Amino acid sequence: MGGRADEDPRSQTPYDTDASWAEELLDHLRPTGRDLRRVVAWLARAVRGTACLQDAGGVLLAGERMTLDDVLVADVVAGRISSAALQDAGRHVRLVAVRHPDPHPASTCLLAVARATPFDRRAAEIVTRTAGVVELLLGDRELTAACHRLRRAASDLRLAILQLLMVEDTVSARRVAAGLWPGLLDTDTARVYVVEGSAGERDRLADACLEVTDGQALVVRCPAMDGHVIVVSAAVRAGERLRSLVGGRPGTFLGASARQSLAQTATAYGQAISALAVAHFRPDQAAVYAERTHPERLMDPATLRAWSAGVLRPLDTLPHHTRAELLATTRLGLEFTAVSAAKVLGVNRNTVRARMDRVEGLLRTDFSDLTVRAAAHLALNTEAGCAAGAADGAESRPGAVRLGDLVAGPALRTWAHDLLGRLTRDGRDLRGTLRAWIAAGGNAERAAQDLGVHAQTVREHVRSAEPVLERQLLAAGTDLYEVVLALLAVGDLAEPALHGT
Repeated sequence: MGGRADEDPRSQTPYDTDASWAEELLDHLRPTGRDLRRVVAWLARAVRGTACLQDAGGVLLAGERMTLDDVLVADVVAGRISSAALQDAGRHVRLVAVRHPDPHPASTCLLAVARATPFDRRAAEIVTRTAGVVELLLGDRELTAACHRLRRAASDLRLAILQLLMVEDTVSARRVAAGLWPGLLDTDTARVYVVEGSAGERDRLADACLEVTDGQALVVRCPAMDGHVIVVSAAVRAGERLRSLVGGRPGTFLGASARQSLAQTATAYGQAISALAVAHFRPDQAAVYAERTHPERLMDPATLRAWSAGVLRPLDTLPHHTRAELLATTRLGLEFTAVSAAKVLGVNRNTVRARMDRVEGLLRTDFSDLTVRAAAHLALNTEAGCAAGAADGAESRPGAVRLGDLVAGPALRTWAHDLLGRLTRDGRDLRGTLRAWIAAGGNAERAAQDLGVHAQTVREHVRSAEPVLERQLLAAGTDLYEVVLALLAVGDLAEPALHGT
């Protein structure tokens, strides 16, 4: 085997006037043609031989694997020589170092070319110029990867901020946001928006949300639902701009919460999801949670606070941080599935279930009962929404307050009759099916046995009730719990047993 180390091949100049190969090589720098594998394959054809590109560790990046002299390869990669030419086993080989923008030796790649005949000046020039093109493409690929990592890091950071807001840690959320997005959370109240589209278009949808909000909103790809983008914004015009975005996109919907304090981001998120279900039945594909009457607003505030304080009193002995963590987790766990709540909070689903089991044990109740879930959901949201002074005043009221006292008011009963009365417009007994389905814990098979019908009939009746009530029922959450409260108010369901009430 014989070989020699060359001077830097980039110092050579073309000797011929045939520029067709140069034009072909430059074509690989076009935005649509930047592919290392195609460049190396073209090089092999241009010199009538074989070619390969490998990194400093010997990993093949493009071309055909070659057997090369390890010592010579090490010298080229280490920078002791920039290129080498040798004759080995009846073949002629050229080795050229290709440097990354990163000066670290481990970032250097090796371009190797072999052919049966010696390299003439034209073939050598093609190898040299191709090495330069490969270097540019490697730099472009590294820059693209760096941009992707930066975008991913920013996305992960936005998610972390949202998760802090979900557990009411607004101080930490503001600290994290201040470093990269100054002023983003310099507000006491905000709205939560959920934009729904197809999972495949979500990245573009998230970018569009960032653009229309001028970067002045917390835009997060929902960790629980593949087609959802969550937007938290205090800007008055954010809702208007998001509506215009949704209006021009078929199959895209927008749900908006009422304005809430940052500490109530989890509550606002649930409101946005509820409004999103209504948006599916709106011609403008958008809905705001405050557009409809909610049962808790028809209850006596002092009585509601007193009842909520009584329900949650068993948790008052816990340390403040533990109590807040359990309440925030349970509130989300009642609004969504344990898996979805875990993704939103950034914890394991078993952690969500364990925390909910602990609350369930402290309240001495059963969350598999939908009436219990509706009552606990009402108590948790009331506790989250009332000020400390108001809560203290509520607890000082004498006498135990029952859920029946809350739903017995004339305003609430009128609302419940109006809501459930919509179901009579259908010839089927949707109300009776809905009552049986809720009493069975949302289990269609058990409800079907009680009604003497097929389980599919139960499911169809529940689905038919959703657009009539403008509420999402099959997915447990605020919408379903409002219907449960309506059925409790009119006496269609029995009052659940809760500790302390």
